[in-house]
Amino acid sequence: MKTLITVILCLLLSSLGFAQDNNKETKKDTTKLEEVLVLSRRKLSNHRQEKTLSSIDDYLEKSNKVTMIKRGNYAWEPTINNMTSERLVVTIDGMQIFGACTDKMDPITSYVDVSNLEKVTIGSGQEGTENGHSIGGGIDLKLPSSKFNGSGFKSGLDLGYETNGNYKATGLDLEYTGNKFFISADGIYRKSDNYDAGNNEEILYSQFEKYNISLKTGYKFSETQSIDANVIYDKATDVGYPALPMDVSLAEALIASLTHNYKPEDKALKSLETKLYFNTITHIMDDTKRPVVAIRMDMPGWSDTYGFYSKADVVQNKHHFTFNFNGFYNKSLAEMTMFSNNPSEPDMFMYTWPDIRTLYSGIFIKDDFHFSAHETLASSIRLGYHKNKIAKEVGVQSLEIFHDNVQDQNNRFLVSLSSAYQLKKENYNLSFGLGYGERAPSVSEGYGFFLFDSFDNYDYIGNPNLKDEKALEANFSFKQKFNDFEIGLESSYFHIMDYIIGEIAPDVSSMTIGANGVRVYTALDHASIFNTYVNSSYKISERFAINGTVGYNYGKGNDGENLPLIKPFSYFAEFNYNTPKFNAALQLDGNGNQSNYSSKYGENETADYAILNLNLGNVFHNKLGKTVLKYGVENILDTKYSTYADWNNFPRQGRNFYLNLSFVLQ
Repeated sequence: MKTLITVILCLLLSSLGFAQDNNKETKKDTTKLEEVLVLSRRKLSNHRQEKTLSSIDDYLEKSNKVTMIKRGNYAWEPTINNMTSERLVVTIDGMQIFGACTDKMDPITSYVDVSNLEKVTIGSGQEGTENGHSIGGGIDLKLPSSKFNGSGFKSGLDLGYETNGNYKATGLDLEYTGNKFFISADGIYRKSDNYDAGNNEEILYSQFEKYNISLKTGYKFSETQSIDANVIYDKATDVGYPALPMDVSLAEALIASLTHNYKPEDKALKSLETKLYFNTITHIMDDTKRPVVAIRMDMPGWSDTYGFYSKADVVQNKHHFTFNFNGFYNKSLAEMTMFSNNPSEPDMFMYTWPDIRTLYSGIFIKDDFHFSAHETLASSIRLGYHKNKIAKEVGVQSLEIFHDNVQDQNNRFLVSLSSAYQLKKENYNLSFGLGYGERAPSVSEGYGFFLFDSFDNYDYIGNPNLKDEKALEANFSFKQKFNDFEIGLESSYFHIMDYIIGEIAPDVSSMTIGANGVRVYTALDHASIFNTYVNSSYKISERFAINGTVGYNYGKGNDGENLPLIKPFSYFAEFNYNTPKFNAALQLDGNGNQSNYSSKYGENETADYAILNLNLGNVFHNKLGKTVLKYGVENILDTKYSTYADWNNFPRQGRNFYLNLSFVLQ
């Protein structure tokens, strides 16, 4: 490990060493190693979007690196490189935000909507650490940039309907842009009943209802300075989770920020962006709609975060430096009340997150050094100070039952390093990189108290004495073009040390009625995760093209056991037809049999599947603007199936006809 860290440091220092080069300034290479998905409804000309009113979850699933874990029809949990949210950093425009649910029913991506965003940036492994420490990678949900172009008033209206689940969606956005002032507002409403799996099987508790409102305004003081403010309010109610024993009666978020932008002219400093932000989340689990439960429970949770960042872009000779100094303070509190079935017995109350306070401050530095017009060496480092404190004394006392030497405060110093070489030629691209990263245990892993996991049917208890999880990473990608045919390969390998996972505590009784027992978070000595994808495309003519992807993933611990939630062999093929005003695509999407499942951690074998989808779209222009029509059918053959990422193998949607209609007035 030390050798590899030394190699990365040498690459980083050698890159910085070229800072003395006095050659002429090189323009920024527009090709980034990160994967970027453009998704805003403001960019409706992107006809590759299948539905203009798709959720963020649907968009993220298009990425090779991302898989969504589904516990219901709403609020899916993103994973990158087969690693779940504990090993990722997910931010909203650089702002840290943390879910308030101990059962992961409210991933960060559920608190914004496509109407709020301009794009999503996905960084694999240590390439995703600009906003925080991670092992698997990072997702940043980008808000629209400030605009002072004097384009005047614009508006848009979106309507959507899907037959399966009687799903309805409506969106409205209004925008005024002057030369010194802009204001924009948008709202979106979504509602779904229970959906049907293949063969018309109704999936109970798969309904949801949600609305999202955002307001953004900005003022330009001068040609170099401006300020903008952004507020997002998101509220979901009556959210069913068919794979879990409880539903959600309320998931509510308020996200606010104030940003100062400075863009000097003709200087090495190209931009300086400073943001102050605040967000608060309330999440209430609910079982009152379940007809039969062993015991009624009330499980609310709250998460409040205050933070800041200051980012700078500096271009000097052949270097493009990115600096990000950031920090946050988070309060996470969750409770559980178990209501006795016997009126003569008292109810039981406990803190499942005993008011954990997290303070973080760190700095990120990245240098994209351009050897030439074709070669780039991108090197980065993040250093951070991380502190957890248990604010409730009862939380310390509870954890002392299971662990020795429980301190109410835990301080950590975290390091992330990466370096990647990229070569771009007319007919081929090549890149390879190395990385080393560390992360602190999550609130649940460190301080959770009897958190029931229906995946393996165990209660989980946190461990405040866990070491930092650490990972060495290597990645490689190559793409070759032969006239109208392209083929590419991308692979990543992670050697993860002190891999945090729950182990059975045989002498401890479960709190949840019917649970198999209790697991306490501990760590494997090490684990390995590998993934590789082959992508290809062939342009048959100006209008016809085909493309496809096959993928293979692997994950095992040092004990020889398979890791949970590792994607099996997967494939995707698409035949599409495009003209400026019409597009059509026929897709085949499938997975192989999940034979390397993890029975130790509650997984069972998931059968192979394949589904067919048909997507169509038209664009109509008129004097007032344009109209975009998207329509099609998903799961054409009404296949009944579930994937390895569907919690407890609950089935996905059967055949679904959809129609999205968007009016853009300008």
